[in-house]
Amino acid sequence: MASKPHYDADTSDITTTPEAEGVKYALGPKAFNIVWGNDQGFWRISTQSGAGSSVLARSNRSVSVEKGKRYQISFKLSMKSDAFGWANSPVFLMAKVGKRGKYIWKRLSQLEQCPREPMDVPDPNSNNSFRIDVPADASDPRLYYGLYEVWSGKWKGGLRIHGATVKEIQAAATR
Repeated sequence: MASKPHYDADTSDITTTPEAEGVKYALGPKAFNIVWGNDQGFWRISTQSGAGSSVLARSNRSVSVEKGKRYQISFKLSMKSDAFGWANSPVFLMAKVGKRGKYIWKRLSQLEQCPREPMDVPDPNSNNSFRIDVPADASDPRLYYGLYEVWSGKWKGGLRIHGATVKEIQAAATR
C-alpha cells in the first residue's frame, strides 16, 4: 500500500472546452480524489487512456465555476463482466456550491442496468439529468460533486469510472 491510502486528483486529466452554451469541463478517471484510491485492494487506477478506474467507494472533485450559472453533471460509467454487489445499492451523485454549501443529490438507479460499454449517468440528454444552480451571490463559487456509496456496508466490485462532465447549460426560463 502507498504511504497514504487516498488518491489525490491529477489535475492534468481535466480539459476545459468553450461551447455555445458555456464552458464544459471533462474530467478523466485520474482527475478525482478517491477514498482508498491508493489501496490496490479497493481500487485499480488505470494507466491506459480511457480505461477507467475500477470499483467505487467514494470519488469526488471540485471545479471553479461562474456565479449565476446552471451546470449539468454526469459520470461516464461501465461495469466489468464480473461486477457484483451493485443491485439495490444506494449510489448517489451529490453536489454542492462552496465548501459550506448544502448538498443536493440524486440516486443513480441506472447502475443496476449499467452496460459493459461506457454510458453517461445520469443521461445528460434526458429529463432525469443532474443540474445545479450557482447563486449570483455565492461567496465560494466552487462546485463540489462526486459519487457516493457508503451506506449499504456491502462489498462491491467491477464499476468503472471513465470520467465526468460538468457543463454549463442555459437556465430554464422563469415566469
